[in-house]
Amino acid sequence: MAGTAPGEGADGTGDGLRVVPAPHRRDPRGRAGRPPDALARLVGRVAKGDEDAFAELYDEVSGPVYGLVVRVLRDPAQSEEVAQEVLVELWRTASRFDPARGGAMAWAMTIAHRRAVDRVRSAQAATDREERAHRPDGPAFDEVTEQVEARLEAERVRRCLGGLTELQRESVTLAYYGGYTYREVAELLACSLGTVKTRMRDGLIRMRDCLGVNR
Repeated sequence: MAGTAPGEGADGTGDGLRVVPAPHRRDPRGRAGRPPDALARLVGRVAKGDEDAFAELYDEVSGPVYGLVVRVLRDPAQSEEVAQEVLVELWRTASRFDPARGGAMAWAMTIAHRRAVDRVRSAQAATDREERAHRPDGPAFDEVTEQVEARLEAERVRRCLGGLTELQRESVTLAYYGGYTYREVAELLACSLGTVKTRMRDGLIRMRDCLGVNR
């Protein structure tokens, strides 16, 4: 019986035993509180196909599972659906649980987080496909123009930075691309504050002339 959820046959068609109500018919917002070692033993029983143990496990972990999923999805209806998927997966993969690698609750929560993230990614992929389906065959002319201009500008900036002295280039890059203050740049380059200010001023003048920026 291990490997199929209570209420399902080996092929998932629902022709198996129904000692425990099928997971999708149970409330996913259950309780928790069983000691970790007892929870691990419960998973061990589930791995052997014990449906009563699965019912107990369901009640113990369903609350935390739902709580984690709803924090990721922020949609109660979707969260209940994903929580049910998680609990079915717990039944089907209980034999893979290894207590030496962590507690049973952590194992369940890891599966829950993965399922929730997968649902977010799936929803985003569907949205992206929908947006692409309603776009023109190619990007608009203005968009292409902006991309080309941005690349050309970036190339010009790199070329002009290459024309500076090493200290000028480092000072300008740290201040304007790294967001450092003059004092922090001086400390990073092991120079005096006055030296950095002078080199940066000279470097910016050379950059302005190279880029053809009006004074």
